[in-house]
Amino acid sequence: QVQLVESGGGLVQAGGSLRLSCARSGRTFRRYAMAWFRQAPGKEREFVAAISWGGGSTYYADSVKGRFTISRDNAKNTVDLQMNSLKPEDSAVYYCAADENIGSRHWEYDYWGQGTQVTVSS
Repeated sequence: QVQLVESGGGLVQAGGSLRLSCARSGRTFRRYAMAWFRQAPGKEREFVAAISWGGGSTYYADSVKGRFTISRDNAKNTVDLQMNSLKPEDSAVYYCAADENIGSRHWEYDYWGQGTQVTVSS
């Protein structure tokens, strides 16, 4: 089993920045690709970014490319999401996810955190 705990969410003005972090406990972290998804009220959970287990490959949703950066530190068992130039439409609950295979669809991931709220005011 893998346990994931997100932190770093909060309220920020449009144009500001936030850094989310996801801490892993349980099985060996290095074997898992990691991803961030988000879900706004009344909307489906959507892909934000993913990173391979070695960190050499990263993928982003078009809506966040150039603004968000995903990174991981396998020694610390963490994965971060640096979010810059935030927009009101980025407001959502952000979830960390893990799976042996990297992907962009939420059903591809076996392990999930509880989520952290990000609110961007205009």
